[in-house]
Amino acid sequence: MNAGGPQVVLISGAAGGIGSALVQAFDAAGWSVAAGWHRTRPAATGSGVFPVPLDVTEPGSVTAAVSAVLERWGRLDVWIHNAGNARDHVLPRMAVADWQSVVDVHLKGAFLGARAILPAMIRQGGGHIIHLASFSGRVGRAGAANYSAAKAALMGLTQSLARETGPDNIRVNAVSPGYLPTALLGPVTAADLARHAADNALGRINEFDEVARFVVHLAAMRNVSGQLFQLDSRIARG
Repeated sequence: MNAGGPQVVLISGAAGGIGSALVQAFDAAGWSVAAGWHRTRPAATGSGVFPVPLDVTEPGSVTAAVSAVLERWGRLDVWIHNAGNARDHVLPRMAVADWQSVVDVHLKGAFLGARAILPAMIRQGGGHIIHLASFSGRVGRAGAANYSAAKAALMGLTQSLARETGPDNIRVNAVSPGYLPTALLGPVTAADLARHAADNALGRINEFDEVARFVVHLAAMRNVSGQLFQLDSRIARG
């Protein structure tokens, strides 16, 4: 806990649909929020929001963002790796650049973020890393081998890192938010929404606000680490 002040969270990809919901939810819960942005600067939603330039694929950018947060608030309690991209193609037609770009954002970004943040968390006696994962990492998605592979690896990284950092009182968890109509997916039709809803046992998809509320709650939990949370009602076939 930040002595004399609110806890501090740094969120990558803060200008997107999920990122914006996370910024708003943490701000409303009284956290100090560093909203990491790359191409689009997020609109500050409260006095506790601090927009920070952040390209998760560039080590210098990640280090600078972490340094800016530490300079402003003196600590960093939670890092949320939410930045994402997609370059879907069937694998025989997937360019090397399409593969590398997706792996860099989702997996390399998680590595760079953790590497930059962990020294500060160790010094302050604890912290929490939360990765935004995906159901595609569990079951694979046709036409998105790059995305599915990166998310599967991200879940493996989550549990490996949880084992490494547990002795330093650092929790590491992953959250798969479920299908949400974000800009990452491009245009979404009513038929698309109906099809994805039908994949859920409850017959409906998740909501941005519910995902954000869950992540805020998880961020504050002291005794949970190494877990992979799926936030909709899709059930992987065994």
